[in-house]
Amino acid sequence: MLKIAWSKEYAHSLPEGHRFPMLKYELLPEQLLYEGTVTSENFFQPEPLTSAQIVRVHDQVYWRRLRALELTPSEIRKTGFPLSAELVDREVMIMGGTVQAAEFALEFGAAMNIAGGTHHAFTNRGEGFCLLNDIALGAQHLLDLQKVKQVLVVDLDVHQGNGTAQIFEHEPRVFTFSMHGGNNYPLHKETSDLDVPLPDGIDDAGYLKLLQQHLPRLMDQVQPDFVFFQSGVDVLATDKLGKLSLTHAGCRERDYVVLDMCRRNGVPVCASMGGGYSVRIADIVEAHANTFRLVQQLFF
Repeated sequence: MLKIAWSKEYAHSLPEGHRFPMLKYELLPEQLLYEGTVTSENFFQPEPLTSAQIVRVHDQVYWRRLRALELTPSEIRKTGFPLSAELVDREVMIMGGTVQAAEFALEFGAAMNIAGGTHHAFTNRGEGFCLLNDIALGAQHLLDLQKVKQVLVVDLDVHQGNGTAQIFEHEPRVFTFSMHGGNNYPLHKETSDLDVPLPDGIDDAGYLKLLQQHLPRLMDQVQPDFVFFQSGVDVLATDKLGKLSLTHAGCRERDYVVLDMCRRNGVPVCASMGGGYSVRIADIVEAHANTFRLVQQLFF
């Protein structure tokens, strides 16, 4: 059974003025239920991570200061959100969602988090709407428990997974692959194990050609026994923060390439939704919904 991490706190704990693009956390489950892609049994309420789990990845001093709401105004500005206890609690719950979804993926072949994909969180700081890094925490959790030996991070958000790259810079058991807009945020890029910077305006055909060029080779080279998929839909031409030109069909085909490759190779996959900032909320929800439809189609 497909297991999906979701909580009403994903949407309701956000500060005023930041809720429009994040309405997807409320609308996406409703859409999936309405169309019959999932039932209520597919959703699970995540448990917040403990401090001990969080500092497996994040610096203890940073976590203490974040939890105590002691970040400087400059640090807060870089996260993009006004800092509050509710926001930190929300982030910790999202982290738990991905860690627990990773466990379900080992059991069922695939699992998902309605939120997550917080790839701009570094060991010791947050950036770009990310306070903690759920992909890094999920990967470290599986490695620490010796449930996997080699992880591949497939990050296809329009923005580079800079935080994830920094966290695993010296960790050979995690291979970080980021295919992103070369001229987009962040201005300073970190070094992933493989970075594929994309030109502005790249279309479906050009994007998918590059993905097909790199991903099969990585599966053979890295030989992962687990994949974390950051499936941000800010690659769409309609996205306000992206500079690419993918259609809904192209974004769906991107997801199919990743998910089908995991299925055919027998590699469990945990997907986090990542970014999506189109002008119309319907474009965001539809693109994310395609990812869930494909997982149901391919794995269940």
